[in-house]
Parts: sequence; C-alpha cells; structure tokens
Amino acid sequence: MAQLTGGDSSLLRRINSAVTLHALRGGDTLTLTQLVGDTGLSRPTVEGVIEGLMESGLVVEVEPDPERRNDSARQRGRPARHFRFRAEAGHLLGIEIGTHGARAVLSDLTGRILGSYARPIDEVTGATERLALVRGTVAELLRRSGVSRDTLWAVGVGTPGVVDAEGVVRLGTALPGWTGLELGARLRRSFRCPVLVENDANLAAIGEHWIGAAAGMGDVVFVLAGLSPGAGSLINGKLHRGFGGAAGEIGSLHLLGRESNPAQLLSAPSKPIDPLDEAAVARVLRLAEQGDQVALDVRDRFLARLVRDVAALVLAIDPEVVVLGGWAAGLDGMLEPLREQLGRFCLRPPEVRLSTLGDEVIATGALRLALEHAEEQLFSVDQEAVRTSAAAGVTSTIPEAPKVSRHVSAR
Repeated sequence: MAQLTGGDSSLLRRINSAVTLHALRGGDTLTLTQLVGDTGLSRPTVEGVIEGLMESGLVVEVEPDPERRNDSARQRGRPARHFRFRAEAGHLLGIEIGTHGARAVLSDLTGRILGSYARPIDEVTGATERLALVRGTVAELLRRSGVSRDTLWAVGVGTPGVVDAEGVVRLGTALPGWTGLELGARLRRSFRCPVLVENDANLAAIGEHWIGAAAGMGDVVFVLAGLSPGAGSLINGKLHRGFGGAAGEIGSLHLLGRESNPAQLLSAPSKPIDPLDEAAVARVLRLAEQGDQVALDVRDRFLARLVRDVAALVLAIDPEVVVLGGWAAGLDGMLEPLREQLGRFCLRPPEVRLSTLGDEVIATGALRLALEHAEEQLFSVDQEAVRTSAAAGVTSTIPEAPKVSRHVSAR
C-alpha cells in the first residue's frame, strides 16, 4: 500500500473507488461500517463511492443472511446495508491453441472458473482454418455458458513459439504457417476487448503458480515435456521472458548435440513413433512403467535428453520447484528418474512435481493473464496523475497495482 497526498478530486475519487473495490473483491458481503474500517476512508466518502460503484454495475446491495437480519432487528436504528462485488459484471477468457486442438476456459471477474470447452484439431491444419476452429471453440463455450461476448473484459491466448510484444509469432515450428503469424491482430478481430498473447509454456508456469503445483512458490520452472520441450520460468513470482521472449526454449539444445532428429528419441528401431502421436507416446511411457525392456530403453533415451535440457535451466535459475507437464499420460513414471538424474547434475536439486492442472494448464495460465489485466483496470491509478497532483490537503490509501504482461492490445 502507498500513501498519496493530493488535491485533484477526480483522481481521489478513482483512488477511493479502487480502495473500496479492493476491500469488496475478496468475496465477502460487507456493511458500510466494515468498509469504513477496512479502507480507512470516512463514512460519507465510502457512501459516495458505493453509490458510484453501484451505478457502474460493479457493486450491488444485497439482503443480509437470516442470522444477520435477526441481529439487526434486535438493534436500534436503521438496519445495516450490505454490499458485494458483482463478479458476474464481466467475464474473462483463456485460450490454448495447441498442436492437436484448442481449449477455452471462462471465468467471472474474480477468476472463478465457469466452464471450459475443448475440440480436437488435426496437426496439419493450416493457420487460417485453425484460427476459424479456435473461434468456433470460443463461440461454443460462450453458448454453453450463456455468456455474451460483449461481457468479456480480456482474452488471454497461449500458443507454441516465440511471441513478441505485439502478439506476432516470430518463430513457431510446431504449427503449419505459424512463423510470422500476426496472431494477436488476427484474433483481435473477433473481440471487443484486449487480447493478450503469450508462449504456451510461460502460461503453463503462470497457471501452476496461480492454482496448481507451484502455488505459493517464488522461483518456478515449468517444463512442457515433448519431443521438442519448452519451459516457462518465474523468478520471485514474476514471469521471465528474456530480452526477445525466447527464454525457456530448451528444445533448441539438441542442435548443440548429436541428435539431428529429436523424433527418434521416443521410437524403437522396429517400431517408429509419429512424433505428434501423443497416444502412442503415452503407451510407450506406460509400457516402460510396467517394465517392458524396449520401452524402458526408449524412455531412458528421452529422459537423458530431458535431463540435460532441464538441468541447463535449473543451474541458471536455481528454482524451488520444477513442474513437469505436457503429455496427458505416462509422465508420472518419469518423476523419480528425473529427480535422480537432476541430483547428479545440479548443485542444488530442486523439488520435482507433476502438473496438477493437466490438460487445462495452458488455458488456465491464459485465463490468469486476462485476470491480471482486469485487475489493472479495476485497481490501478494513473501514476503520472498521482505524481502531478501531489499537493497538501487530502490523503488516501491506494492498493499497489498488480503486475501485468506487456502483451496488451485492444482493437
């Protein structure tokens, strides 16, 4: 929390509104007296702010529960008025665009998930058709949830590849026609709200840090396992993208070694596996867990590559935890071998955990990105206005604005 002294009444109204919303957004129903205590504002100020927030649709007056109503009835004077934040006043959307499909997750303004929907997409599908199928996925989720597109405040999007600040995929070899795609601009045509685009592994790290296996941890590495693995890293709880957005592209490390074809890593000599056939890969990993020798040899070859890739990040970042995700099945059998191998290569081996968000980890991280943008809209105050309005007279307390990705663009 920061202290502001200023005389700009318009600015102070925005600050007081942000403080009051911050108090209400926790989900509790509060009285005016409770809001005065929580915000440190005067009762007349809180009353004025609440009226304005009710007019904007962000706050609503509610009837107290029966027990509170009985307590009020026994008290003299006017009954206390109760208010709550209207989380349903807007909605947020998280989208994953993957090699094999698209997934969308919908929430209210507190991040409470209201529904999700996924559809398969063939890996050879071109960019234009794939984007049409992504739009169809969103439309179906909104239809099933009974939510209007006009109520969306922000949309987060996760995609394979290196993504720049404008939402352009600078390098994306996992999807046909993806390199150079102006993904943000293309998707912005379908929404009347900001669209935020980020690398999929980065969003997976954000999702696990929000409500998954890395919740409450500061230094986190999420490994999106695959034949060309990717990783996302958080340092002190904040995403580390690197100068050009290419941090965590550990799949490129094979170029420094002898493996010219990473697809061979999970293929037995007599039974080659399509590198995009995740079901076949999962079968190999399950067979290895059951002790099949050929499958064990295949898994160990893949594990050796993965350990080298992950160790490079662990040595650079020294994370508290490494979260492993990606393929839907079979990865749990790789946790103990990965722990053991990292113990040999790293000065301080981190904890290794399996993703708890599973197939929805990237879409959940995209949703969190949208939520951070909504929080900035709700709580931030123009810092330049704060600086220029500094003068004696009135004080107010403002909440620190949440950190938001720089991939913010609106149509």
